[in-house]
Amino acid sequence: AAKLQRALGQFMLDHVADAGFEQVSPPLLVRDEAVFGTGQLPKFSEDLFRTTDGRWLIPTAEVSITNIVREQILTEAELPLRFTALTPCFRSEAGAAGRDTRGYIRQHQFDKVEMVSIVTPDMSEAEHERMTACAEGVLDALQLPFRRMLLCTGDMGFTAARTYDLEVWLPGQARYREISSVSTCTDFQARRMNARYRPEGEKGTRFVHTLNGSALAVGRTLVAVLENYQQEDGSVAVPTVLQPYLGGLTVLEPKR
Repeated sequence: AAKLQRALGQFMLDHVADAGFEQVSPPLLVRDEAVFGTGQLPKFSEDLFRTTDGRWLIPTAEVSITNIVREQILTEAELPLRFTALTPCFRSEAGAAGRDTRGYIRQHQFDKVEMVSIVTPDMSEAEHERMTACAEGVLDALQLPFRRMLLCTGDMGFTAARTYDLEVWLPGQARYREISSVSTCTDFQARRMNARYRPEGEKGTRFVHTLNGSALAVGRTLVAVLENYQQEDGSVAVPTVLQPYLGGLTVLEPKR
């Protein structure tokens, strides 16, 4: 399972990088202003881990990556900016209970490939569709059954203006479970971070639009692969796209 999890993370990162996202290595510890800029503070402080010296463990690489443009004035020619990273994520999951707190579905620490785009307002809607299609491409390549859900306002995150959830089918639960969330935040985060760009031919500046999404949560994808590819003898067929990452291995045999 450890080898399969590593292969999944590397495949996801390669897939997103091939779609034009620049790989970065963001910090896992950030300051108050970074978490405020992306909207986790002050509303969701109980969901985060904080160190004794006042730093925060990132709940998602979105925090570190989006803050790359904090207090920046970009030129219009520099946009769009697209970044991706595979990082651990840390969440206290305050109030969580039930069987999801055991196993890989809901964890205090998990790996995730994150996408972040910084765009002009007129690029925002098309970029949201592009990022969602990129995340869907991972599931398509793995040949996992999934569906796209457009969230209503009450189900969206605090910073989001529009969100798609991708849900993958888990046979063991006989239900679809969220495996990715892709959101456009328009200029909400940009206003908090004072992230701007200068339109060509204009003297003033405007706020950029920020978007983020996962492609995908590695642990939940591991569960989906194990459940959807398990064979009658208990072995697990390796998805074709992952075989090069596992030295050509085609089947994972259970320990007897």
